[in-house]
Amino acid sequence: MKPSETLVPTPGSPVLVTMGDPAGIGPEIIALAVRERPTLLEHLVVAGDVETMRRATHIAAQQVKPTLPTPIAELTQLSQWRQTPPGCLAVVQACHAPVDVAWGQVSAVAGRAAAECIRFGAEAALRKEVVALVTAPVHKKALASAGVQHPGHTEMLQSIAAEHQGTSPDQLPVRMMLSCPGLRTVLVSIHVALREALAAVSFEQVAETIRLTHAHFQRCGFAKPRIAVAGLNPHAGEGGLFGREEIDVIAPVIGQAQGEGIDATGPHAPDTVFMRARQGDFDVVIAMYHDQGLIPVKLLGLDDGVNTTIGLPFVRTSPDHGTAMDLAGTGTASPLSLLAAIDAAMGASTH
Repeated sequence: MKPSETLVPTPGSPVLVTMGDPAGIGPEIIALAVRERPTLLEHLVVAGDVETMRRATHIAAQQVKPTLPTPIAELTQLSQWRQTPPGCLAVVQACHAPVDVAWGQVSAVAGRAAAECIRFGAEAALRKEVVALVTAPVHKKALASAGVQHPGHTEMLQSIAAEHQGTSPDQLPVRMMLSCPGLRTVLVSIHVALREALAAVSFEQVAETIRLTHAHFQRCGFAKPRIAVAGLNPHAGEGGLFGREEIDVIAPVIGQAQGEGIDATGPHAPDTVFMRARQGDFDVVIAMYHDQGLIPVKLLGLDDGVNTTIGLPFVRTSPDHGTAMDLAGTGTASPLSLLAAIDAAMGASTH
């Protein structure tokens, strides 16, 4: 199987949503999402902790009428999903019950439960038991406290998928794509220190990012996606005055991509390329490092932002925000980004 191939799920399978960190807003934004859009109950299963999700439905019931909480249908296995009673939220126990987890408190217990749910969801997606995986937010410090060796979802899902395929993560390249209405951006590097991110702007890394992006957009129905490649330095290096990465690395990669029939252009000045993409000049922008790409997306549309992992052998999306520990348990967190992530997962799974 090629790294960019997407498995074809079983017809009629659900979208699986992991609950995220049980101490964060993940469980309650799931509960709020199905309160605001009850038809989702016909399509979703939550991989989480039943009692945590039951607690979340009570929080949601205080905010979105009617005041009765959404009933929970506890599943012992995913195949029971089709027997979920109407109007119930299907939850499969996907982790060891996180006992005495308090809202807003970072802990190894919560991090372990979140990690177990991620693995459950990824393995279900790899077995084609679900049409897509949507992941609620996790807390990186909680994951680290639980002994998880990966800084976030993207790296963890890459590792699980590679393990499933009997290969190494290096042989299953993935990238993070962040999107909001009017703007999509794919990152060359993700969760590394800025010094390491600069070193990651290599011919191989940028070329691989362009190819993965092109393949993803073609699978999503773009015959020839217009890919803008951002420069690394101010003004895209200004002809070498502010750095040579554009001359020595980025421009040659773009030339090679064009030779492969990919509509890639640049390197474009980073301070204007996102504006031009939003105006319709490009379908997607490739950013050289994490904050270069995420700041414009989050500025424009945090409530509607979606994180998509491209290169995995299954569809995975998530909200474009974190665990918001200060809001956990209040019922005031917005489910809009989660709803956008669910919509994106459903849309991608039909291609």
